[in-house]
Amino acid sequence: MTTVDTPPAVTSFLAREHGLFIGGGWRPGETGQRLVSTDPATGKPLATLARGGPGDVDAAVTAARAALADPAWRDLTPLQRGELLHRLAELVEAHADELALIESLDNGKPVSVARAVDVTTTAKLFRYFSGWPSKFEGSTIPLSPRGGRRILNYTVHEPIGVVGAIVPWNFPMSMASWKLAPALAMGNAVVLKPAEETSLSTLRLAELFAEAGFPPGVLNVVTGQGSVVGAAIAAHPGVDKVAFTGSTEVGRLVTIAATGNMKKVSLELGGKSPHIVLPDADPKAVAAAAADAIFFNQGQTCTAGSRLYVHSDIYDDVLSALVDQANRIVVGPGHDPASEMGPLVSARQLDTVKSYVESGLEEGATLETGGSRPAGLDDTYAGGYFLEPTVLTETTHAMRVVQEEIFGPVLVAMRWTEVDDLIGKANDTPYGLAAGLWTNDLTQAHRIAAAIKAGTVWINCYNLTDPASPFGGYKQSGWGREMGRGVLEQYTETKSVWVNLS
Repeated sequence: MTTVDTPPAVTSFLAREHGLFIGGGWRPGETGQRLVSTDPATGKPLATLARGGPGDVDAAVTAARAALADPAWRDLTPLQRGELLHRLAELVEAHADELALIESLDNGKPVSVARAVDVTTTAKLFRYFSGWPSKFEGSTIPLSPRGGRRILNYTVHEPIGVVGAIVPWNFPMSMASWKLAPALAMGNAVVLKPAEETSLSTLRLAELFAEAGFPPGVLNVVTGQGSVVGAAIAAHPGVDKVAFTGSTEVGRLVTIAATGNMKKVSLELGGKSPHIVLPDADPKAVAAAAADAIFFNQGQTCTAGSRLYVHSDIYDDVLSALVDQANRIVVGPGHDPASEMGPLVSARQLDTVKSYVESGLEEGATLETGGSRPAGLDDTYAGGYFLEPTVLTETTHAMRVVQEEIFGPVLVAMRWTEVDDLIGKANDTPYGLAAGLWTNDLTQAHRIAAAIKAGTVWINCYNLTDPASPFGGYKQSGWGREMGRGVLEQYTETKSVWVNLS
């Protein structure tokens, strides 16, 4: 593995005693306790940050409510709000290499992925939503009121208020931006809780917020445990909406907590996405795409193409090419430019993923490749959370590895012959986040896409997103949509105004 020097700016950032960003300034947190951020490649401490408590959440909500009433934020014109977001996008791009390395060290993903996906997506989100404040219009509505009255009826969109944003560890900065960009574009204030495993890039992003010129209290970041800080945000009576991305299990808890003051809730949850291959597809091209769909970001992606359904006519060819592709993936520390797949985010996640592999084998699956620690890693990374790209075959829908979200680099592959049976199996999970389909037969492509119960269907591509396109799931994959014009409805209240002109 290549030895990589950490730039002084990143070294200095990691060495800080990171606090909470509340009301435009940094504070240590009410508990005085610290969380340790661990480098997944080594298992050693990377940085420390404040372990927030309920009192810190209360202070952050107070600061956010004050910001909503502050003319410095409340009275900004739509164009001025857009200019702040555009300035933030420029700052993210200016610090792209630094942000990517911080994300890679904290999360484990290859720095090339952090640079191309996480940082680029973050900048794109702020730039895209910077155009919406001046364009999300109300409407005038022709009415037929009783008594023949002449009525002018129009609608306006107003900020929903204080948004509690709770984000996961797989794409820490970009997932935060999925929520921050539309929430701030619509004039809200935000209390953000990053994942306790991966808070560092979000803390650096908070510094860029201040540099961009956002008024104090518009963004507040409270680090800490989900069971403490996340729960306090979800239940806080001063929070008007919770936007959550994470597991379906935790999403249920967030929903229950939010009922106290009937706050709005949007949820982007888990997935068990089917990746479907028709007999006319090119086996080698499909194998490369299927490998990327599951092994990208170490399989720690809610849309991961974790269930591969290949038509029997080309199943053997696809599997052979797929196993070859998996065996050629370079696994190593994320900050090494040679690495194509990094470690899993934590020891707990590694144990969880390995337990699924063991479960599949116990239930009769065949291990085609992977399942172990990669060979060739030097002693520096002996404590890292690495796992080879793993492919299981001879799997059935009765197995846990087929039904449950693994959130790791584990693919289950199955044959199919009849389209109707395929569609039934593709929909046979509690989830409905995404699906992929490979074919040159447009009739079949559209038929299957229409029948799949998922919020996103990719045809002859996979894992593409864009700020302009809505993203979200069916069934237990969540409520509402991220991105696109539609997400703005989730960060505003619509007011109907009636004016009697008679």
